Amino acid sequence: MKPTLFLPLASAAAAFFLVAASNDSEQPPPGAADKIAEALPSEPYAKPAKARKVLIFSKTAGFRHESIATGKVALTELGKKTGAFETVISDDLSNFEPKTIDQFDAIVFLSTTMNPFAPSGDELKAMDDKAKKDAEKKVERLQKSLMAFVKGGKGFVGIHAATDTFYDWSDYGDMIGGYFDGHPWGAGTQVSIKVEPGQEKHPLVAMFDGQNVDFKEEIYQLKAPYDSKKVHMLLRLDPEKSDMNVQGLKREDKDWGVAWARSWGKGRVFYCSLGHNHDMYWNPKVLRHYLAGIQWALGDFKVKVDK
Repeated sequence: MKPTLFLPLASAAAAFFLVAASNDSEQPPPGAADKIAEALPSEPYAKPAKARKVLIFSKTAGFRHESIATGKVALTELGKKTGAFETVISDDLSNFEPKTIDQFDAIVFLSTTMNPFAPSGDELKAMDDKAKKDAEKKVERLQKSLMAFVKGGKGFVGIHAATDTFYDWSDYGDMIGGYFDGHPWGAGTQVSIKVEPGQEKHPLVAMFDGQNVDFKEEIYQLKAPYDSKKVHMLLRLDPEKSDMNVQGLKREDKDWGVAWARSWGKGRVFYCSLGHNHDMYWNPKVLRHYLAGIQWALGDFKVKVDK
């Protein structure tokens, strides 16, 4: 896919067009761009140390979320309006090649699934043995490149299904902090998200004012290597105020983390599982949370993260 470099837009309609053009089969729902424009913060949390370039990568080898197109608009306009960063929207794997990847300051995995670096099943069927071995080497090379990018001091941001990705790459699971293990709370389930106790004034969640946010959203359950003690937890599902008449609950510890941050080598990792439903991308508090997390991952919003 040819990369799309997002430049200042004349209107919300233009934002809608650019994202639709980047993938002819995907576009946000009608009116989404205007709702996003109304919800965007106008100022960054910190002045960028330099012009920042962020790669928005959304390649999927499993389920593909309809809200990806909406997320592309929201993140692009978020960076543009605040001046915090510009986005390059591309699923071109060449962006992850050594040295090429260095043009970016952070990479966002926007609801990626399974192994987005690997050929599809149909592509594999058409390959001879040599081509398959070359493809395996490419996956390993790109994985090594991404890990070196983050550990070397850059940023990684995972949104929603980024934890439903790279199950066969343990370093990725360790970096992002866990793997998807079902979503007992479906897209239409009423949930309440709370700020981690003791973190009410932390800059990455200060926009919530210590108050729960209530809406309908798909909330993930996570499995190993998930361990909330190994990350700086920011948001959790509140089981006392959420619909618990759901199926598939596995965690007896009631530990349903929603957003967290962590250091990874010299780099920074921010993850938030909100983003299944389109309206997450025009929720003002969620957008400000994304902005704070992305700017922290970029290294501009210099706030303390304990892990």
